[in-house]
Amino acid sequence: PTVIREERNPLCGDQIRLELAIVNDVIADVRFTGRGCAISQASASLLTEAIKGKPVAEAKQFSKDDLLEIIGIPLAHNPTRLKCALLSLKALKAGLYGVGQEDEDI
Repeated sequence: PTVIREERNPLCGDQIRLELAIVNDVIADVRFTGRGCAISQASASLLTEAIKGKPVAEAKQFSKDDLLEIIGIPLAHNPTRLKCALLSLKALKAGLYGVGQEDEDI
């Protein structure tokens, strides 16, 4: 893997490890391992499906709203569950940009 990033949610203990293989600036392969609630694990799975085969530049533009749309569960008014759902996106952004990402930046 070209990029490996692990993120944790200190509130509930969820954790996600995202591994990206980048070839010619394209995400050739992506996988995750993790533990936690169903929302964090399902959103990580959906995210990996959404970004595999995409150019890195496109994956960098993948937004919170994009992920929430593919999850299909209204979480905007539940901050605790929202953090669970966005944990994999936080790992993706931090891995691709190579820096820590605050929740507000995703």
